[in-house]
Amino acid sequence: MELTIINGPNLNLLGKREPEIYGSQGFEAYLDTLKKQFPACTFHYVQSNIEGELIDALHKFGFSGDGIILNAGAYTHTSVGLGDAIKAIETPVIEVHISNTFAREDFRHTSYLTPHAKGLILGFGLKSYALAVQFFSDES
Repeated sequence: MELTIINGPNLNLLGKREPEIYGSQGFEAYLDTLKKQFPACTFHYVQSNIEGELIDALHKFGFSGDGIILNAGAYTHTSVGLGDAIKAIETPVIEVHISNTFAREDFRHTSYLTPHAKGLILGFGLKSYALAVQFFSDES
């Protein structure tokens, strides 16, 4: 099984940025945990703070592989372009968020991605990613 994880702006600061919301573990360390937990999966990982690079990653991996796990960070609530990119590709996308965005500021209640995603997982910390991987694993 081949999966791509795409993380958006400020997620490179996991473990440092607002640990009361996002936890104290960096994503690279968590990715090692995912690889051990799901040894049958091959993971590609992209992180960018630039919207166009996230769109490019969706285009690159959106016609191959078994699934994409996307945490677009704040672009979730602002980017029509990312929503259009998900709509344009064939590979299914699961939108994930570490925090429960509906328990936060009102602007975080809107997602331009969700209407085009296979599903949405949020509020389970970094485990949100494992839940998405588990879904794709169960589907294969």
